[in-house]
Amino acid sequence: MASLRLRRGWNGDPVRQMIGRRRDFLVEYALRMNSGEKDSGVPEAAPRAAIVGVVGRTNAGKSTIVNRLVGEKVSIVSPVEQTTRNTIRGIVSDARGQLVLLDTPGLHKAVGPLGRLLNGMARASSAGTDILCAVFDASHAPQLEDEGWMARIAKERPEKCVFALNKCDRSPFYETMFRDLWRESVRRAREIAGSRAEDDPADREPVWVLSCGTKPGGCDDLLDALFALAPEGAPLFPDDIVTDYPRKLAIADVVREKLLQRVYDEVPHELGVVVSGIREDRRGWDVSVTVYVNRQSQKGIVIGPAGRIMKAVRQSAEPELSEMFGVKVRLELWVKVEPGWMKNSRLLSEMGYMGGVR
Repeated sequence: MASLRLRRGWNGDPVRQMIGRRRDFLVEYALRMNSGEKDSGVPEAAPRAAIVGVVGRTNAGKSTIVNRLVGEKVSIVSPVEQTTRNTIRGIVSDARGQLVLLDTPGLHKAVGPLGRLLNGMARASSAGTDILCAVFDASHAPQLEDEGWMARIAKERPEKCVFALNKCDRSPFYETMFRDLWRESVRRAREIAGSRAEDDPADREPVWVLSCGTKPGGCDDLLDALFALAPEGAPLFPDDIVTDYPRKLAIADVVREKLLQRVYDEVPHELGVVVSGIREDRRGWDVSVTVYVNRQSQKGIVIGPAGRIMKAVRQSAEPELSEMFGVKVRLELWVKVEPGWMKNSRLLSEMGYMGGVR
């Protein structure tokens, strides 16, 4: 399995680059089909490509599923809610074509500007995709946020939609309750829209799949379903790239993951991480990282006695980042008290929540 590759210096126009890749692919495909290969007697299946919006409530297992489908860790994973705070693109390439998976922040009860911003990002990421993949944690009965997603999907009826009932290895498993909730959501949507026939072609049914992101092969059926729905088309990215997530955000996410593993009981949602600088030389990268907390009392918790928490975070994050980027990564970690940082638009922008980070 190839190691994770993030595009270094991804500073070009991504739309123009994607159009160029589609053009080059179509030219190559046309030349290959005209070269006589099509006379082999075995029809060659046209490649498929799709952008997939992976949505659902927080902690449903979306990031774990994306990592499993991609085959590499492109999204951080933690039992803490709201671990994913940006839309991350994971790229799956195989003989059937390519899927670009948009791993979105989980929908949750918003508290404060940051919570509302994350919910807005989650809802916006479901628009403009080829396939909508809604992930539900079916090891628990449907929650309010699950009802919200089903109500929205029943109302909008995307042309191609997959419902992934996740954590199917657990018992009890509430598949029946989720199917009943969908039928009730459809009924309510019909009432709001007015009386319609039961066989109305506009009532598109989702594809139901059971998944388990934590086990090898646990997402194979989901991957098959997504490729079956994907339209024919050229890949958007080279097949050796598994994400185009900006490196500053990727580094900050790994540091935040290591912190959450150690202090999630004390300050899970009040940690902000910013990569303030990257110095590159022949020996690798020296990366300066600032960890923001809201209160002075939290600073000591994050640093730990005699700096042990920060040391453990650095020792855990550096090897993972070095493997991700293929260069030696050395971290300089700082902790800063910034009351109300979650309302600071400048810091939110630097953390990627308002766009603009590369």
